[in-house]
Amino acid sequence: MELFDVYSLFNVNIVKGKGCQVWDDKGQEYLDLYGGHAVISIGHSHPHYINKVSEQLQKIGFYSNSVKNTLQTELAERLGRISGYEDYQLFLVNSGAEANENALKLASFHNGYTRVLTAHKAFHGRTSLAVEVTNNPKIIAPINDNHHAKFLPINDIEAWVRELVKGGITAVILECIQGVGGVQLLTPEFAQAVAYACKRYGAVLICDEVQCGYGRSGKFFAHQHLGIKPDLITVAKGIANGFPMGAVLISPEFKPVKGQLGTTFGGNHLACAAALAVLDVYEQEHLVENAAEVGGYLLEQLRAVCNDASASYETKITDVRGRGLMIGIEVEGSQKLLRERLLKEQHVFTGASGDNVIRLLPPLSLSKAQADDFIQRFKKALD
Repeated sequence: MELFDVYSLFNVNIVKGKGCQVWDDKGQEYLDLYGGHAVISIGHSHPHYINKVSEQLQKIGFYSNSVKNTLQTELAERLGRISGYEDYQLFLVNSGAEANENALKLASFHNGYTRVLTAHKAFHGRTSLAVEVTNNPKIIAPINDNHHAKFLPINDIEAWVRELVKGGITAVILECIQGVGGVQLLTPEFAQAVAYACKRYGAVLICDEVQCGYGRSGKFFAHQHLGIKPDLITVAKGIANGFPMGAVLISPEFKPVKGQLGTTFGGNHLACAAALAVLDVYEQEHLVENAAEVGGYLLEQLRAVCNDASASYETKITDVRGRGLMIGIEVEGSQKLLRERLLKEQHVFTGASGDNVIRLLPPLSLSKAQADDFIQRFKKALD
């Protein structure tokens, strides 16, 4: 049997990681400024994480949600406290797409509607409902195209309010910083206007914090920069530092109904142990604060490179944007050659967002020294 060939792969076999570095099978070290799509939040192979996951595996790795699991209760209490949502409820799943699926279902159960407002260039996942509200026709199969979603430009208050006034909207789903869409930021004015209109016209506000949340923006959630409080918040990626996990944070306005939602693997013992270890490291090493400080520093340094009139780089930077350790570097033309140079010549892993944006999503443990190291390698790649 062969693998189903759906991924475009770099010819690199990564076999080891430590902090913000990874190594391939030939012993070559790489600086990891991508964290496996924002998944590695506390750094590769963190010793506390390894210990806690190993300890749990020696006890029990899995039992179903038909029995009490006090690790789930502990995770809910601690996540509520660290995020500022102690009055919310927690439903544990396995991925970001599954979190968004369940958030959209909860919204429709709540108000009985079926229409969803979502953004141009949105990405919310590849499963049935999640892909339908994702703005990429290439990955929406005919069976998923059920005409529930209307796509609107971000930060266009009038367009969104005009649709909400019509009524019948079950949910508005927003990435507060778009990831696949080019690291585009929502404005506070837009977010607050949409949140107000949702309340007034009966729509549920869902903030998709799968990529931009969990400390990456320099606050625990990216929407906390915008002065809004969503009804539902979805998380995944950094929640368990590589162990598959996702979750929905649910407003107290939603009352649970036995059997309405469910999952086999979601919230299993091993996943909860991994997620609790991540919160331990966040608190002990102040990683949310570090994301704000080092992310701000890295943005400053990149903007200095962008604005350096004395430099004559072969590749021209046209914009640098982001918040915390979620950064987009827009280049003139395609990003492909620059990204290849960064990987093959400078040994730096980065991501891409569309045709012309390099995307940085490093572990939240990135230091200023490592940021400086990246800047030097980046300048060489520009030449």
